[in-house]
Amino acid sequence: MTSVLVVIPTYNEALTIAKAVDRTRTSVPGAHILVVDDGSPDGTGAIVDDLAELDDHVHVLHRGGKQGLGAAYLAGFAWGLSRDYDVLVEMDADGSHQPEELPLLLHALERADLVIGSRYVPGGRVVNWPYKRQALSRIGNTYTRIALGTALRDTTGGYRAYRASALRALDMQAVASQGYCFQVDMAWRTIRAGLRVMEVPITFVEREQGESKMDGRIVREALWRVTQWGAAHRGRQLRGLLGGSPR
Repeated sequence: MTSVLVVIPTYNEALTIAKAVDRTRTSVPGAHILVVDDGSPDGTGAIVDDLAELDDHVHVLHRGGKQGLGAAYLAGFAWGLSRDYDVLVEMDADGSHQPEELPLLLHALERADLVIGSRYVPGGRVVNWPYKRQALSRIGNTYTRIALGTALRDTTGGYRAYRASALRALDMQAVASQGYCFQVDMAWRTIRAGLRVMEVPITFVEREQGESKMDGRIVREALWRVTQWGAAHRGRQLRGLLGGSPR
């Protein structure tokens, strides 16, 4: 795999974005970085513009306003696919995803179509997360695993690497989910497409600067959509048992 694009969505990440870009460039010097900024009022976009002027491996996609995490990643994927990158990576700007672990994900991608950096497989861990937040994450992942019948331990994890061929095989125009739910949606589509999904352990570190974008709306969306997908999945399984098509 010769070309890697790391997509980093931002909204008010002026305190963290320069460090995230620098650490990523140091960890995987050959990778390119695309910051997808949703018109951050704190000047995040301008900071990245300055970085891009000094480094031809750094790019910026400016969008008109806050449109959601899922839409930002989809825009970044479309940008990267149109430029024929082989690998597209999702990474947070706040330091919770360790750029130093990116080579681990890229190495595992030699045997998979999607690699998820997992907090909940052996060797994975979470640092400095409030108990309630970690409990919510674990409960959500357990519910998703049961509802969809998948073996994945961290379907909501947002540190992941896709082969470009995998993204091209998915109907991304049909993806309308956001937040945690976007990550579940993309993993579920990849599994249903018959592609190979692997989890590797990572250390997730709670952000030290800036504010989390997590809110109750994102949790409610994830619960509702996963329940819908799970019901549809079980219905297909039942039809298969009764002699119809399982798909």
